[in-house]
Amino acid sequence: MFSPIRTDRLVIRAPEPGDVNSLHARRNHPEVAKLQDWDYPYPMEKARALVESVVARGEPTNDEWWMAMVCLGDGPVVGDLVVHLTWEGRTAEVGYSLDREHWGRGYATEALAAFVDYLFDGLAVTRVFAMLDPANRASARLLERTGLLYEGCTRLSYWKDDEPSDDLIYGMTRSDREAWVSRARYPPKEITFIEVNTENLGDVANLKTHESQKEFVAPMLWSFSDAHFPEVVDGAPVVPWMRAVLADGQLAGFVMLALATENHPEPYLWRLLIDRMHQRRGIGKRVIGMIVDQCRDWGDQALVTSWAEGVGSPRPFYLALGFETTGRIVDEETEARLVFDRREKQ
Repeated sequence: MFSPIRTDRLVIRAPEPGDVNSLHARRNHPEVAKLQDWDYPYPMEKARALVESVVARGEPTNDEWWMAMVCLGDGPVVGDLVVHLTWEGRTAEVGYSLDREHWGRGYATEALAAFVDYLFDGLAVTRVFAMLDPANRASARLLERTGLLYEGCTRLSYWKDDEPSDDLIYGMTRSDREAWVSRARYPPKEITFIEVNTENLGDVANLKTHESQKEFVAPMLWSFSDAHFPEVVDGAPVVPWMRAVLADGQLAGFVMLALATENHPEPYLWRLLIDRMHQRRGIGKRVIGMIVDQCRDWGDQALVTSWAEGVGSPRPFYLALGFETTGRIVDEETEARLVFDRREKQ
């Protein structure tokens, strides 16, 4: 039988007959159901039959979908996790849903991470994966925060309401999980810049963001291409300056500027990429501080950047650091400027 899993804020437990009403209400919320594969409206009869079937099984079994309930401590149910074991229990497909009023608090990430640990450690699976609608950006980011890797897109492979849809695939093997749980998670003591050269070029080229961030942060090969074939702006090619970022001696990111010149009076933050394994450590903020100090030493008065808008945009990051939008849209991106006399030297 399934033993409850406790996290800092949650309890993940086996379903009980009394969970029918909460499941029915959750699956009938239009925002929760929008990009899911269940019927909407979701009949009470289906909710009752589903809960009865998973209660009867008691724990995950091969070739059957099973469900666990996510509770606030020993209190109310706020969501659920589902798993489908295949290949005699060696592979697990997961899914999740959370009551709308509890979105945005990190509960889903906390629950899924604990459930993935259970699947690897308790059931000894070799692979965990999830499939989702490409429009479900929030779900993709949740999977990325749990350490799952984007593996591809199957085109027109899923049908709902007689309409075909693509499916995104995220997965994690046992070695992926070991790397994810052993990654550095705390702010580094030291951050340094080093030049990109023939010795470290391959490692720098392998720096990667999460898949959901690619529309906001260009891949490394694009950055190298832009640096070696700089575009012409205001009648003159921009002058790139690029450095790899080390966090306590580990390669963690990349930064590139377009330097101030006679034709370009202010430096432009052209690229800032923090590798997916080093995000949420405060590295980006400290890199910006170091860039500001470097630009000051060169005699600059301000730093300009720009970003694409959308779910997951870096807008909040830059605004929190003191950048102010200029009102200009450049190449479909929002331009912003940080004036140095408004912040102390780092």
